[in-house]
Amino acid sequence: MTRTTIIGGHGKVALRLARLLTTTGHDVTSWVRNPAHLADVEATGATALVADVEQLGVDEMASRLVGQDAVVWSAGAGGGSPDRTYAVDRDAAIRSMAAAEAAGVPRYVMVSYFYDRPDHGVPPDSSFFPYADAKAAADEHLRTTGLAWTILGPSRLTDEPGTGRIETGPGVAKSSVSRDDVAEVVAQVLETPATARHTIDFNSGPTPIIDAISPSS
Repeated sequence: MTRTTIIGGHGKVALRLARLLTTTGHDVTSWVRNPAHLADVEATGATALVADVEQLGVDEMASRLVGQDAVVWSAGAGGGSPDRTYAVDRDAAIRSMAAAEAAGVPRYVMVSYFYDRPDHGVPPDSSFFPYADAKAAADEHLRTTGLAWTILGPSRLTDEPGTGRIETGPGVAKSSVSRDDVAEVVAQVLETPATARHTIDFNSGPTPIIDAISPSS
């Protein structure tokens, strides 16, 4: 049984992911900020834990991660003030990486977004800049850690039913992808050790997910 912690457990992708993982034998703990969200998380079969990553330090996070096999970061400030965006999407994310290392968690999957690396290309006067800048900083920091990391970059998210198929690889342009399929990609990545230390940008497409995410595909 794989023990997985999802940080940002009440998000639309996270709820789908928790249900996928629990139905395939994972022991899932999902962190949420708001106690009102506990029931929604528990309905997926996961264990819900109130843990506000904006407020928790590295040691406090690490104490909650001891014994886990994998961490999935799916949290975000959800817009609002630039200060809070940096506090959650960059600073708290980076603390969670340090906490995973301190707790001895080997695997870390970052749910990011599809941008033009290494430069996200968003102008500083854009309202989207704080998010793009924070995510880019967190992703880059993750690459410097000793974790078996995978960074996932889905395109624009939709609520269309999943197809189980995506496209990825050099030359693929931004488009859109179902949240169902993003959750399935995360689940498959957790089951595929060879995806460690890879960045996977993806859209909806023609290739079965398990084939598309293989580094040899």
